[in-house]
Parts: sequence; structure tokens; C-alpha cells
Amino acid sequence: MGVRRRTDPALGREAVWQWRDAGGDVPVAVRRMAVRFTLEELADVAPGRSVEVRVPPDGAVQAIEGPRHTRGTPPNVVETDAQTWLGLATGELAWEDAVAAGRVSASGERADLAAWLPLQATRRRG
Repeated sequence: MGVRRRTDPALGREAVWQWRDAGGDVPVAVRRMAVRFTLEELADVAPGRSVEVRVPPDGAVQAIEGPRHTRGTPPNVVETDAQTWLGLATGELAWEDAVAAGRVSASGERADLAAWLPLQATRRRG
């Protein structure tokens, strides 16, 4: 079962491409749509509820198989800013580099997203 989408995939991809083409300098609404689309895409390709991925203030999602968390602070949390998240989602930034530079906070044994990034849905076709 896929994630319940709130972002139209075509509009989400377009927002990601606008973000990339503009070097990250886009209106807040475009950035927010790109972040939400990519978070939803992560939850679709890595379904589950063991890791909470937060990109404040734009969005958050639970993903990755494993023990489900239901109350309080999850044991596996990834948090970063929008520019870093979109860089990771599109492959412009490597997971290991972002973590080493302190641009990503990742806690818990399941909080390594390298296996799912970059997201294939962010690539242009044709």
C-alpha cells in the first residue's frame, strides 16, 4: 500500500525541477511543494513507520520498515533544512557528506537514508 499523497506528483516534480533550475532560489510555496512531494516519495519507496524524517517548517513523514513508533519522540529521527533535504533527494548532495558537515541530524539505528537517496522521481525524463 502506497503513501496517501497530498501533493499531485506532476506538480511536485515540477516544483523540484524549478528548485533545481533556480539553484534553490524559489518562492516559499514552490520550495514547500518540492519538499512535501519528496517526503511523500520517500514514504512511498521506503514504506513503514520506524523513522520520522523532519524538514521544518515544510513537512515531515514516517518511513522505513521496522518497529512502529506511536507515542513521544521517535527513536529514529532525521531532521534537516529544506535546501539540504532537496539536495539529498535530487542527488546534488550525498548523504554521507551532509551528515559529516552537520547539515543533517540523524539519530537511531535506522536513521541512515543513504539506501533510498537520491529519489528516482526527481529525475527528468527524456
